[in-house]
Amino acid sequence: MFNRVLIADDHALVREGIGILITRGGFTVVAEASNGQEALAHASRCQPDMAVLDMSMPIMNGLETAQELRKLSPQTRSIVLSRHDGVNYVLAAMRAGIKGYVLKSQSVVELLQALNDVSTGGVYLSPGVSGVVVDAVRSNSAVPDEDPLTGRERQVLKLIAEGYSTKECATVLGISVKTADSHRTRFVGKLGIHGTAGLVRYAVRHHFAEV
Repeated sequence: MFNRVLIADDHALVREGIGILITRGGFTVVAEASNGQEALAHASRCQPDMAVLDMSMPIMNGLETAQELRKLSPQTRSIVLSRHDGVNYVLAAMRAGIKGYVLKSQSVVELLQALNDVSTGGVYLSPGVSGVVVDAVRSNSAVPDEDPLTGRERQVLKLIAEGYSTKECATVLGISVKTADSHRTRFVGKLGIHGTAGLVRYAVRHHFAEV
């Protein structure tokens, strides 16, 4: 059984609560992170068996983190915690390689069930979302279009969508203002969207920003 778990959530109390819960369930917390970048740094060091990722985190959200984890720590199986039960969110998570999708509105027991299922090679979807996936398959609903942006471009766009200036983006990401501005110029060119309102809508529609 794979039981070494990394927890990533930007709220310390939530991380602590999840840690207590899963420890009682027989799992071992090997690292905690407050955002996606920290989670990747910890994963590189400790190579956890599973990662419990909040969908909404600063800098990198849960889906972006799960995608990068597949490259950095291929054996790590990701479970995302989300408040969204819409089909686009669930399908986007599956495309990102997540093995568990747990709704925050459900009982905490569900997270333990997800960990147990995923640790033995299974996939877990909260009852509230499993139905929408079946309906999507039956109706041949398309998975959202691939995002043409690089990881860093998505990070800059996410911060801009959340109200950060280019200078503030540079500070948060630890890059120069010139570099941050270059990323913005590139994704504006790729998307053909120049207004901030349009960029915000794009970020929200592709699930790497929530406003």
